[in-house]
Amino acid sequence: MPSFSHFFDTLFSSSDVFIRAMLLTLELTVVSIIVGIVIGLLFALLKISNIKILAWISDAYVFLVRGTPLIVQIFILYFGISNLFLLPDFWAASLALAFHNGAYISEILRGTIQSIDKGQMEAGRSLGMSKSLTLRRIILPQAFRRALPPLGNQFIIGLKDSSLAAFISMNELFNVATTLGSNNFDEMTYLLIVAVYYLILVALLTIAVNLFEKKLSISDR
Repeated sequence: MPSFSHFFDTLFSSSDVFIRAMLLTLELTVVSIIVGIVIGLLFALLKISNIKILAWISDAYVFLVRGTPLIVQIFILYFGISNLFLLPDFWAASLALAFHNGAYISEILRGTIQSIDKGQMEAGRSLGMSKSLTLRRIILPQAFRRALPPLGNQFIIGLKDSSLAAFISMNELFNVATTLGSNNFDEMTYLLIVAVYYLILVALLTIAVNLFEKKLSISDR
C-alpha cells in the first residue's frame, strides 16, 4: 500500500491527466445515458403494445443484452461494425453502453408506465385526446417521475460500466490509471486515485438525480 504522502503527491501531480480522462468518462456516460433512455423508451412502448410481434422483439432485445457481457457487446460494435464502416472509439463505446443500458431502462419504464392507473388513459380519451397524445402528456410524465430513483441507480451503473471502454484503448479514467500505473510500476497508487475520481463522479451524479427528483416533487404540489 502507498503511504499517505506518496498517494497525495501522486494525486495532485497527475491531476491534469486524470481530469481530462474524467471529462471524457463523463461525456461518454452522458451520451450513452441519453441514447439509452431513447432506446429504453422505444422498447418499453413496444413491450406494452397490443401487437405481439413488437412485444417479442422487445423481449428478444432485453434477453440478448442481459444474456451477453457488456465487453462482448463493445467488441462486436467496435470490431464488427468497423468491418463495414469506420466507427470511432468514442461512438463504439457510447453506442454499446447505450444499447446495454437501454435494455434495463426499458424494463424500468415498462414497469412504471404499467403502474399508472388505466383510468387515466380512459380519462384522456374521453376528453378527445388520442391515445398517443394521452400517453405523451399524461402517462409518460408520471411514469418518468416514478422511474427516476431506479433510473438514477442505472445511471450510476452506466457510469461505472464506462470503464470497459478502456479495452478499446479509450483514454478514459480506468485506462489512464492502468497505463500510468504500469509505466510507473505503481499500480496500486493509481488504482486508488482512479477510485477517488469515480467516487466524485458518482457523488455528482447522485446529487444531480436527487435535485431533479426534488424539483419534480415540488412541481407536483
